Amino acid sequence: MSRPSQTGQVNRRRALWSSQDSDDLNQPSKRWPAEHCKLNTFMMSKPLTNPAIVSAQEAIGALHRFDAVIDVRTPAEFEEDHLPGAINLPVLDNAQRVQVGTQYKGDAFTAKKIGAALMSRNIAEHLASALIDKPKDWRPLVYCWRGGNRSGGLATVLAKIGWRVSLLEGGYKAYRSLVIDQLPRLVEQHDFRVVCGPTGSGKTRLLKALAAQGRQVLDLEDLACHRGSLLGAEPHRPQPSQKAFESLIFEALGRMKTSEPIFVESESKKVGNLHVPDELMQRMRASDCIQIDMPIDQRVRLLCEEYAHFLSDPRPLQLQFDKLIDLAGHATVDRWRQLLADQNWNGLVQDLLIHHYDPAYQRSIKRNFQRVVAAQRLPMASVGQADYDAAAASLSA
Repeated sequence: MSRPSQTGQVNRRRALWSSQDSDDLNQPSKRWPAEHCKLNTFMMSKPLTNPAIVSAQEAIGALHRFDAVIDVRTPAEFEEDHLPGAINLPVLDNAQRVQVGTQYKGDAFTAKKIGAALMSRNIAEHLASALIDKPKDWRPLVYCWRGGNRSGGLATVLAKIGWRVSLLEGGYKAYRSLVIDQLPRLVEQHDFRVVCGPTGSGKTRLLKALAAQGRQVLDLEDLACHRGSLLGAEPHRPQPSQKAFESLIFEALGRMKTSEPIFVESESKKVGNLHVPDELMQRMRASDCIQIDMPIDQRVRLLCEEYAHFLSDPRPLQLQFDKLIDLAGHATVDRWRQLLADQNWNGLVQDLLIHHYDPAYQRSIKRNFQRVVAAQRLPMASVGQADYDAAAASLSA
């Protein structure tokens, strides 16, 4: 047992993972291998507890060192946003949280009893299924909305079983505050190269080729599950929430080196229904540009390949035409409808480019990306993969 010191305070035991014959708590021991010492550096100044309380700032840089990140909130809360790589093991489901919350307004004590009973059953189910095969040295990070009863309940049970558990102080709310606070700083630390080019020039294909060659790429359209234009919704890929979109950007930028540029597409302020964060948008618009020059017949070819879902089912395209009447006029939209009815895909795409997309692009790019006038030109003869690979290599040289 620990004995009181001369000041009357109890001396705290040395952390179990520290070296038994060294005063350096960051040194490995037989009980705790070297590769894990850095993970626990932030705990060394605190008394050893289980669950250990970890701040969002401490945890975010060490998420990859946890064996699991467990979000115990409801599926609805999890879907809106969550920590990178988290799995959802709810201790209350959507309906149960409403049930307990409604009861709490009238009788808090009864609500706590009901909530505890529901949580106990749900935790038992997780232990018997998702967690049954976890080894003794498994190390999870657990969190809920504010780091309160829901995460505390699961964390306490896991700790009593014998797992070394970390509990996120302040829960998801603290993580969200961290994203809001640090995302502008992350953006400011990086240099960007903005890939410009009219619709169908293959800006996304160039980004993918650059990524395949080891360059840093921020693909906002992929993160947003949208191709950026009025017709850019991707079938079977719903867009994330605004919070989740910002978390994905935060996570991506956090992995990238400040010593190398990041290639990004010349997006507008909105990608589908999502807003590009203001600080990122401003940084992009002040960055150097690369301009893809592509023959229109090749752009038509690319768009027919990438929007093939409209060719197999043109009904959604018909509905989108209604939204273009104010911009293009009835006569032009009627011409597009006829080309669609005739299944003249190449003619339709080329007409859309000439009379809608290209004029809109020229207005937007000159207004928003002023450095495009001095952009590095990237002439391309076709939309073949080899052409994009060669173009990416020329930018990497």
